Amino acid sequence: MIFDILTLFPAMFASPFADSILGKAADRGLIRIRAHNLRDWAEGRHKVTDDAPYGGGEGMVMKPEPVARAVAELRSREPAAKVLLMTPQGRTFRQPDAAALSRQERLVFVCGRYEGFDERIRPLVDEEYSLGDFVLTGGELAAMVMIDAIARLCPGVLGNVDSAQSDSFSDGLLEHPHYTRPVEFEGLRVPEVLLSGNHAEIARWRRREQLRRTLERRPELLELADLSAADRLVLAELKSKGGGA
Repeated sequence: MIFDILTLFPAMFASPFADSILGKAADRGLIRIRAHNLRDWAEGRHKVTDDAPYGGGEGMVMKPEPVARAVAELRSREPAAKVLLMTPQGRTFRQPDAAALSRQERLVFVCGRYEGFDERIRPLVDEEYSLGDFVLTGGELAAMVMIDAIARLCPGVLGNVDSAQSDSFSDGLLEHPHYTRPVEFEGLRVPEVLLSGNHAEIARWRRREQLRRTLERRPELLELADLSAADRLVLAELKSKGGGA
């Protein structure tokens, strides 16, 4: 899968994807992450990419021409590429979005800076995304987070193909707790069921913990989660106990 990033600061993308799982995936040719300098598509000796806003106001606004040229050139190489705009006004990026986008062959991320984009840039993109209700200094960090979330779902990137399937939000719920050695740490023991070797009981415990944790921390997720009749019985029991296990 190819990730193209249009940015004024391409050097920002070198380090985050050089190591760990995504670095290894890039070395194996499973993903390609390419940061392009938007100034390469700007005109004039100074390669200006921003200007003062019409009507006055604070800050500078990114000009439409460089972005339009860059998007057109990248689309000419791969017409099916999906172009994503990083903006606080976009819809909130969620795990189902990561899963859907991981099935694309090529994504183009447009990262803004300054006060924002000329409005005429919006028709050039396919989707607008935000990480949440806060503002960053630019779209680069948002693009990095999205690329990480998407790339790890691409075939072959994770060593264990089942790892992503049990992540938080993959089935609409938060993930169950995890434990490893030692059995006891500062007076806290691993739950006995995880030491039992009874895989059916372990699966039931983990599902119950998913439901309990989601009920306690993110109850709004339960409204959209795909819950079985057994799940609803467990939830009713948990609620009757005030959310405790």
